[in-house]
Amino acid sequence: MRIVGGKYRGRIFDPGKKFKARPTTDMAKESLFNVLQNSVDFEAIRALDLFSGTGSISYELASRGCTDVTAVEINPAHIQFIKEVIEKLGEKHIRVVKSNVFVFTKRINEQFDLIFADPPYDHPKFTEVADLIFRNNLLKPGGLFILEHSGQFDYSGHPNFKELRRYGSVHFSMFTAEIEAELL
Repeated sequence: MRIVGGKYRGRIFDPGKKFKARPTTDMAKESLFNVLQNSVDFEAIRALDLFSGTGSISYELASRGCTDVTAVEINPAHIQFIKEVIEKLGEKHIRVVKSNVFVFTKRINEQFDLIFADPPYDHPKFTEVADLIFRNNLLKPGGLFILEHSGQFDYSGHPNFKELRRYGSVHFSMFTAEIEAELL
């Protein structure tokens, strides 16, 4: 796993062969962040990384200047790996939360500018993740939610769907929260 941009660019961390998470490929991650670089001010956002796995997205966000990143993961081995990488980087802006994502999103009373979710493709509640974000009002108006998934899923009919990006076999569906109209 490689950090592809920002101040930690080029740093490589190996979670080992027994690691159960499927990290976002470097090519897909680099392509996605190249797109985001043109529309997101990383230094001014609060970010949430759900189903964090290796923590790859969290490190990428912090590397690009995000000073408020929350990584949510339930697997103790994954959490340990994330904490070890954070320590090696000397990173102070990533908060790691050990929790079931479905429980966490119901209990947290915060909103984020950018939310990334990469649930296991075979998770029994995979198709509920997009609705979970909007039902629990986690995304700030004008914010961006990115869901990584395989090609077997199609979110184009979701009311908050914005666009789909494909990088090899990796698909990123992007969703936005509507900006409330100002009252005159």
